[in-house]
Amino acid sequence: MSSRIYRGFTLATLALVLAACSSVPLDESQGTGAGTDARGTGDSGTGVVMDPFDPASPLSQDRSVYFDFDSYEVADQYRDLVEMHSSYLRDQPEQQVRIEGHADERGGTEYNLALGQRRSEAVARMMNLLGVNRDQIETISFGKERPSALGNTEADYAENRRADIEYQR
Repeated sequence: MSSRIYRGFTLATLALVLAACSSVPLDESQGTGAGTDARGTGDSGTGVVMDPFDPASPLSQDRSVYFDFDSYEVADQYRDLVEMHSSYLRDQPEQQVRIEGHADERGGTEYNLALGQRRSEAVARMMNLLGVNRDQIETISFGKERPSALGNTEADYAENRRADIEYQR
């Protein structure tokens, strides 16, 4: 367990060091700073607007972290997604987010509520390690009470084992 924490901390530290090494323009007259447009939405000349309330934005489209059965470890394939949301939240310190943990229908109600909570807290912890202020994040669990897939196949169960990132207006 402690080796996982150490490895996660090391990866988060490495990501922060690499992010700090990126070049930024030193001319303050060019706008509000690197990585944001005049609205602070993160369009740094790439044409991609980083606004969680814009349906075309990746922040609006990719908001779910999926988990393996009976697990609350964030898989490597979702690290980029969490980093993208964390970057936006670091740049927008007034923005609040709620991370909603979910579980599939297998298992008891109390167990699934606890598992959903651990899933939401795992995503929140990763965001916190990536520089997001803990006061910006609320975690909650819905357990098995709000499934996104209603079937009982393994694919349906996999879709319900998730943590959703919900931005607050």
